[in-house]
Amino acid sequence: MAMALAQHRDSSNGSINKHLTDSGKYVRYTAEQVDALERVYAECPKPSSLRRQQLIRECPILSNIEPKQIKVWFQNRRCREKQRNESSRLQTVNRKLTAMNKLLMEENDRLQKQVSQLVCENGYMRQQLNTASATDASCDSVVTTPQHSLRDANNPAGLLSIAEETLAEFLSKATGTAVDWVQMPGMKPGPDSVGIFAISQSCSGVAARACGLVSLEPTKIAEILKDRPSWFRDCRSLEVFTMFPAGNGGTIELVYSQIYAPMTLAPARDFWTLRYTTSLENGSLVVCERSLSGSGTGPNAAAASQFVRAEMLPSGYLIRPCEGGGSIIHIVDHLNLEAWSVPEVLRPLYESSKVVAQKMTIAALRYIRQIAQETSGEVVYGLGRQPAVLRTFSQKLSRGFNDAVNGFNDDGWSLMSCDGAEDVIIAVNSTKNLSSTSNTSNSLSFLGGILCAKASMLLQNVPPAVLVRFLREHRSEWADFNVDAYSAVSLKAGSYVFPGMRATRFTGSQIIMPLGHTIEHEELLEVVRLEGHSLAQEDAFISRDIHLLQICSGIDENAVGACAELVFAPIDEMFPDDAPLLPSGFRVIPLDSKTKDAQTAVNTSRTLDLTTSLEVGPATNHATEDASSSHSTRSVLTIAFQFPFESNLQDNVANMARQYVRSVISSVQRVAMAISPSGLSPSVGPKLSPSSPEALTLAHWICQSYSYYLGAELLRSDSLGGDSVLKHLWHHQDAILCCSLKSLPVFIFANQAGMDMLETTLVALQDITLDKIFDESGRKALCADFAKLMQQGFAYLPGGICMSTMGRHVSYEQAVAWKVLAADESTVHCLAFSFVNWSFV
Repeated sequence: MAMALAQHRDSSNGSINKHLTDSGKYVRYTAEQVDALERVYAECPKPSSLRRQQLIRECPILSNIEPKQIKVWFQNRRCREKQRNESSRLQTVNRKLTAMNKLLMEENDRLQKQVSQLVCENGYMRQQLNTASATDASCDSVVTTPQHSLRDANNPAGLLSIAEETLAEFLSKATGTAVDWVQMPGMKPGPDSVGIFAISQSCSGVAARACGLVSLEPTKIAEILKDRPSWFRDCRSLEVFTMFPAGNGGTIELVYSQIYAPMTLAPARDFWTLRYTTSLENGSLVVCERSLSGSGTGPNAAAASQFVRAEMLPSGYLIRPCEGGGSIIHIVDHLNLEAWSVPEVLRPLYESSKVVAQKMTIAALRYIRQIAQETSGEVVYGLGRQPAVLRTFSQKLSRGFNDAVNGFNDDGWSLMSCDGAEDVIIAVNSTKNLSSTSNTSNSLSFLGGILCAKASMLLQNVPPAVLVRFLREHRSEWADFNVDAYSAVSLKAGSYVFPGMRATRFTGSQIIMPLGHTIEHEELLEVVRLEGHSLAQEDAFISRDIHLLQICSGIDENAVGACAELVFAPIDEMFPDDAPLLPSGFRVIPLDSKTKDAQTAVNTSRTLDLTTSLEVGPATNHATEDASSSHSTRSVLTIAFQFPFESNLQDNVANMARQYVRSVISSVQRVAMAISPSGLSPSVGPKLSPSSPEALTLAHWICQSYSYYLGAELLRSDSLGGDSVLKHLWHHQDAILCCSLKSLPVFIFANQAGMDMLETTLVALQDITLDKIFDESGRKALCADFAKLMQQGFAYLPGGICMSTMGRHVSYEQAVAWKVLAADESTVHCLAFSFVNWSFV
């Protein structure tokens, strides 16, 4: 009986083993068989049944394995690879989340320290205020930075002392509370975001801070960031004059750098700094930098007069390695950009920490992440171009445009004598080299040089992102394609073709072909094709299309504080990697004040521009305030167009360029008016100033007083009723301004034409005194007729010249002045001026 049971059990086990073997679940492969299968898997992870049968025939070592078993092996192999990939991805995400958690915990600790510090300072202020003998004290977290010069550090030991002090101050800003940081609006932290960003509040100079994760090693990150011209588009040059080793394997460098001016109305900046690179005990790598001062320090450049020496307070990069690879990086940029050296209307640009954050701090972190993704192969670009090649094209376009806007003497630029019109500046460069090194036949040495026509203007209530997006998508609204064709054909054909260029008809259509973009789409690189056809019968079948290489940035309306740019250059449709570029384009920079930066960061739901006293545009929707808050701000538009020319035709090209840029300016002004928030809602709202009536009430007083004293109507009779008075006064063709009756009269109101004439806003208007806008003869005429004005209530002033806040001259045929009476017609509220037929000269 026992023997029968044993035989039955053996028979059952045998049938089970046979069944498992037949089903292919428990096949054992030799090492040679696995190698053969792996080789096939590397070529084709999912082979067809015919390919599997062919494999068995070609590999004798697989002949004892059934095709079904081969199929199961490939299924299991694909499953294992998928599991490994998913495991690797989850490990990467886990490391990223762990590092981000560490970063957020450190940020939380820093904020708690800042809260404690502010509570202590608040208590101290209360105690001082309650004490009769209290002295003025400030609760601002101001970082006072002593000046250091080479005269105090003429030996390595002295420089090392400065370097160590710089390191300590930088670390206190990067990880401590030495600066009162506030969260930058519009930037949200998270594992998939760029990083954590903050801007300064109540500190000397302007500062910005960023921290984030980068999948690169610390030494690689330091190498990239120290090469500032490669990622900071406004950096013209950086030169290391002296370098010597310091303790702990560190180095000290004396660095001279130059920064482009963003527009034609301000001088460029340069820095003379000490840069200290060292390692900390915890394995972190630090690169910190600060300015050196003192007479005789720094290089004596030939074009030094074109630069203003700016100050860099202790700034730099703290790079900490992460477990499993990658780094946590802290970036601090702290600058004093010497705002006194620019016109008053432009000073907010040099006092805004958001500008520093967008141009330097955020740009540095984004560039490192871009390089990291390109290194890992995550970035894919079009037309088969490598990311580094396309990045070089973007840098060449930006550098060429900055070079044209600044026009440095040591680059060969010089100003042409103009016809008296100061609205367009003409600069000439006879030493510009645009020859392609790989194609000697394309050399442009025959050219007399390059001519640049450029101008800057103030815009009111125009969102920079919307304007640049419109200019990009509707080129036919502002461009003359025949002028574009002139530059394109001149560069391509290697011969001067103006004005005898072949007659061409352009359809006005453009095709935008994307080349690549940065990881957050903040900058786009693309090729634009402008379609054209020859009008000559013999060339009827020849394409006359124009190709432009173009970069566009800042077109995202949610990009807080960012400037918007559209820069393009004619290029051959097959453009080689070293193609010559002659960039032209537009740059729109918002002018947000330093005070507004801090207020916006604390409370983004408030409208901070007093132009809302006129309630221009639709009623404010607090739900969308972040996206539309820029609609009530000022911005500066800079236009620069470059043209090649032959020496004997320089004057002809200059005239063409001047007229073309003027036509572009006129077109852009029309576009700006069309896309700005339209419609006035003159319902009762905030007052123009604490002592002024509402805008609608003041508009009625202006019109009624004009009729009372001059016996004529300022506006048409059909527009004098109800709320339409303010709207028609606002859009009146003459510049109408009102000034107070103080001992030093200041302006309290202006219509749209008045603000355009003075190139200001209602906010800045109240800082302008009456005497500032007139020249000497105008002031004499006003003084001569002032007694008559006050006696009879009005006066006619002869034509003359006045001055805008941007320093431009404005001519007018006649000015009318009259007293504005209040509602009781017995009190003089202010004086009104109307400038007839004004224009820039």
